[in-house]
Amino acid sequence: MRDANGFAECYALQFRPIAAQLSVYLGDLDEARDLTQEAFVRAWQRWDRISRYEEPAAWIRRVAWNLATSRLRRLRVALTHQRLILVEPVSAPGEHRIAIRDALAELPDGQRRAVVLHYLVGLPVAEVADICRVREGTVRTWLYRARHTLAASLDDFREVPR
Repeated sequence: MRDANGFAECYALQFRPIAAQLSVYLGDLDEARDLTQEAFVRAWQRWDRISRYEEPAAWIRRVAWNLATSRLRRLRVALTHQRLILVEPVSAPGEHRIAIRDALAELPDGQRRAVVLHYLVGLPVAEVADICRVREGTVRTWLYRARHTLAASLDDFREVPR
């Protein structure tokens, strides 16, 4: 028998944070919510086993991130082969938000993922390494390179002291 109450509690506590992480990674809140929902569906199907994990949310977060990464890969292939033109949203975000989104989009997947998980979610390097299945040194290198790339990309938006 599945522990519906435990699952509901996990869902209530974790859905928004995971969807927010993916939203920054993907640049699309609706897609992030869909993928987060899919991760929770997969967790529910295995909840008897997953509920016994020390941190079931870590399993769900990893599945959600894997789904997001797969989605980005499929989208890149589709854009390359079909040469789709993406339309900007009707209610465009502010100038700084667009610059940050665009700068993050230019980072390689690993660097972007590390930046989101470490700086925006606040996870320690060790946990980011575990989620990404790489060594801690690799995460530190990604973060170092990402900071320099982002600094150069966002240089125009630095406030000049008066």
